[in-house]
Amino acid sequence: MTNIIEIKQLNKRFGPVHAVRDLSFQVKEGELFAFLGVNGAGKSTTINILCGQLAKDSGQVLIGGADLDDRPDSIKRELGVVFQQSVLDAPLSVRDNLQSRAALYGITGAAFQQRLDELAELLCFRELLRRPVGKLSGGQRRRIDIARALLHHPRILILDEPTTGLDPQTRKLLWNVIDRLRREESMTVFLTTHYMEEAAEADYVVILDSGSICAEGTPLELKNAHTGDFVTLYGVTEQEVQALGVAYTSLRDAYRLSLQNTAEATALIVRHPEIFRDYEITKGKMDDVFLQVTGKKLEGGEGK
Repeated sequence: MTNIIEIKQLNKRFGPVHAVRDLSFQVKEGELFAFLGVNGAGKSTTINILCGQLAKDSGQVLIGGADLDDRPDSIKRELGVVFQQSVLDAPLSVRDNLQSRAALYGITGAAFQQRLDELAELLCFRELLRRPVGKLSGGQRRRIDIARALLHHPRILILDEPTTGLDPQTRKLLWNVIDRLRREESMTVFLTTHYMEEAAEADYVVILDSGSICAEGTPLELKNAHTGDFVTLYGVTEQEVQALGVAYTSLRDAYRLSLQNTAEATALIVRHPEIFRDYEITKGKMDDVFLQVTGKKLEGGEGK
């Protein structure tokens, strides 16, 4: 796959605060790319630079092979952005909001009606078209935010914590839509999230701390590098577990052993088949990776 986003030695300061420090990474076309970090790590600053809303101090931003400094207007048309806070006009109806945004891209008349019908079907909001945005629930408003970002068929969809505070049903709907667009239109998705189960589904993950990359790789690479394996033992006594000589945690109806890797877990099981009568092996979660590489906990949903 080719790189659709290339960030090279990006820097941004706000007075004495070095928000982004010599940041370099690439995003492949069509992939789900997760950009993680606690608040203040530099994620939003980087996104604002990507979107052309904030000037960088130094470095280079290439999107689709073009330099953002050379072609800012045409590059912005390649992007669809869903910000943490809605940018819709609360007094206007859903239809009026989307119509005014579509007009900015030259999408009017029959072309707008066709795109509106497609998005209303895709995101299940046809019954909301006449309602003022200010009267919508959080989940309904988020669906319209995403529709707004998709009006012009962007090549890259930037999602800045898109599912925070949403109910599970709405989260599932939004991810089904995103997966469909990636599959059918090869859309690239650039995601920031506090939900580690979303990051665990990414093709590639970059973890940011104090404006710099502290870890990057696929979820499996990160888990293998920064966490161990866990073996949960059922139907055993604590004396049997202690005899294994490894660190463990007592659970309600089991014991969880902490091991360095799958090879160590396998060797332990082979040596003690009489104890490993009922067990399961799991990898560490993305929460464990994040805590290991940053020393901080990323608040959010359950992790994988």
